[in-house]
Amino acid sequence: MRDGVICLMGPTACGKTWLGIELARRLGGEIISTDSALIYRGMDIGTAKPTAAERQGIPHHLIDILDPADSYSAADFRQDALSLISQIRSRGRLPILVGGTMLYFRALLEGISSLPPSDPAVREELQQCLEQQGLEALHRRLQQEDPVSAARIRPQDTQRILRALEIRIISGRTMTELLSADPGSGPGFPALQLALLPRDREALRQRIGQRFDRMLADGFEAEVARLRQRGDLSLDLPSMRCVGYRQCWQYLDGLLDRQEMIYRSKVATCQLAKRQITWIRGWKLPCSLLDPGEDPEALLQQSLDLAASFLEGEAVSPD
Repeated sequence: MRDGVICLMGPTACGKTWLGIELARRLGGEIISTDSALIYRGMDIGTAKPTAAERQGIPHHLIDILDPADSYSAADFRQDALSLISQIRSRGRLPILVGGTMLYFRALLEGISSLPPSDPAVREELQQCLEQQGLEALHRRLQQEDPVSAARIRPQDTQRILRALEIRIISGRTMTELLSADPGSGPGFPALQLALLPRDREALRQRIGQRFDRMLADGFEAEVARLRQRGDLSLDLPSMRCVGYRQCWQYLDGLLDRQEMIYRSKVATCQLAKRQITWIRGWKLPCSLLDPGEDPEALLQQSLDLAASFLEGEAVSPD
């Protein structure tokens, strides 16, 4: 049987967790979470973290590994994932990566360029510019200095705008130039890439709305309240920028009423799903597209058939 990995990606709320667990049960697999929100401890309800009952009997990795006050990069993920893949394969098990953080998948499968490390002094200078001039002004600056990166980075993405400007200041070159000069390298092992791509977008929007309603019923507001009461967290942290958490925090601060919080949370989650779908549609690597709107058992069987061909070393035709 071929030594490889299975990558299961797709937008939020499309059923990745269930399918990944079922594949792991039938194929003797262990799951490596490829989700930038599931890494945080104490953020269970709003991240739709798989429950202990769902995980029963299936080892899960890279879940609950970090405090919400800490940071975790795509480079960190790549290093951890490669180590875990080696460990899982040494046990004779199949690594199955499941999640919707497409930047993590790209880091693993395409490699990471050698960008300069963060400089605290430069970052502090940029943070002061952010506070004095605002994010819009920094994005305009990025448009002048690195228009390609500015077109790729959303104007609301504070973290990535600051990072792109930081790289420009530290290296004297743009992120675009550095990425082009050093595109990185792949993982060095075969990977079957399965992407759940819903044909019925309205059904996905309904699932997102229904899931958020369940989160509220399960105590999401209390979860955010506990995080807010710690005193060492803020909306500037990556953890608190997870969809739903920012909006609920603002509600608890009295900046939004409850109905507006619910509406904005659902809209933000739909926007996240749209960005994830855009990533998948522009994915450069061979990928088999599956419609999660199909009958669940038929979807599982289709995935198992593709996995069987892949593990036997047969070519799998991407869609």
